[in-house]
Amino acid sequence: MIARRRASVRYFGRLLAAAATLVAIPALAQQQPAPAPGQQPAPLEVSVTGGVSEPMPIAIPPMPTAAVVQTPAGSTDALGRQLSDIVANDLKGSGLFTPLSPGRLRAVAFPEVQAPAFDFWGGTGAQALVQGFVRANGDGTLTVGCYLFDVSSRIELTRQGFVVPPSDWRRAGHKCADMVYTRLTGEGPYFDSRIVYVSETGPKAKRIKRLAIMDQDGANHRFLTNGQSIVLTPRFAPNQQSIVYMSYVGKVPAIYVYDIGSGRQRLVAQNVATTFAPRFSPDGRYILFSMATGGNTDIYRVSSQGGAPQRLTTSPGIDTGGSYSPDGSKIVFESDRSGGQQLYVMNADGSNQQRISFGGGRYATPVWSPRGDLIAFTKLGGQFRIGVMNAGGGGEKILTNGWQDEGPSWSPNGRVITFFRSGQGGSGKADLWMVDLTGQVENRIKTPLDGSDPAWGPLRP
Repeated sequence: MIARRRASVRYFGRLLAAAATLVAIPALAQQQPAPAPGQQPAPLEVSVTGGVSEPMPIAIPPMPTAAVVQTPAGSTDALGRQLSDIVANDLKGSGLFTPLSPGRLRAVAFPEVQAPAFDFWGGTGAQALVQGFVRANGDGTLTVGCYLFDVSSRIELTRQGFVVPPSDWRRAGHKCADMVYTRLTGEGPYFDSRIVYVSETGPKAKRIKRLAIMDQDGANHRFLTNGQSIVLTPRFAPNQQSIVYMSYVGKVPAIYVYDIGSGRQRLVAQNVATTFAPRFSPDGRYILFSMATGGNTDIYRVSSQGGAPQRLTTSPGIDTGGSYSPDGSKIVFESDRSGGQQLYVMNADGSNQQRISFGGGRYATPVWSPRGDLIAFTKLGGQFRIGVMNAGGGGEKILTNGWQDEGPSWSPNGRVITFFRSGQGGSGKADLWMVDLTGQVENRIKTPLDGSDPAWGPLRP
């Protein structure tokens, strides 16, 4: 991944809104000299396709406030410092940016937010500058402004503003980081998103497993179930308001849908023998899952409202792990019909089943990228590793080299994969991790307890 200048820049003016509503921000005060004739600078851009080179140096000073006001989330000056930290941590975690250390930053006065001290920032070596502000509003909400500047060219590249309730102040920081990431890379955003996973504790032979949800950086963590029944393979619905998962209530496997807002769950399918990995279709109409009957395991789908399952595969052996393509027209799944676990693709109605993995070894847990171009999988051999291949089966690339890495799930922009890594030995301990498509940027996601089976949700509205 190489930070560099180019003559043409892909400009993405995304206005992210919902819990964070766009606010009009006054135009930048033009106090910088214009480039000399014939010396128009090339704007900044970051490439995400190459190997890791030098990440782009970026300055992200604390966000000032016009007046210090106490809010339910803390004082506005303290929030300004914390918001800058969130932006810095998000961008650093991408592997594409190196935020300047606090000792190389300077305090920014409120009137300076739109008129940066470019002479100072140019001397720090920063190529880009992120400045912003925090303001408490009379209705109890917060306004967070975010500006991105090219330090060398002395120009503003983009800006966004958000009005958020105090409980959502962290989302404004993630949205600011998304704005910077998107503007400088041309890629879609992914920081303002959530991950659901299985939280685990206790000895390996008697693990307590609970559903848990958190922001993609591990913040705002909360448990969704109490651990009285085993839960497995949670996956978000396309609308992000619910989660489908497996549970063994009274030792009977069943598929449930959990409503995040109300905390209520409803039964979708019961008495479905041994069942695996339910997953929503992109339009939310169906739930795809695997079921073992009569000694054979096949892929089925059922209406998300419940009803009789429809069988999609009939080949002898074990067919499991289905995942829809983004447009819902195809399904990738794993099968041992050829004598070992391999990846296959079929039409959404079960027709035209074709093997796509031929790289040697065994393949499991395939997941289609939200971009539609790649399929992530677990490669099985002496150890478990996370890899990707194109949708036709070519271009295989192994991304991780842990002892037991498995269960990939894509970020909303299809550039990062979360998975879980188990340690050697019989403890059963596992942690959640992320890896980018270069395979060179890995980050552990901190969770209160052990974690497995993560599922990355779509970008929040």
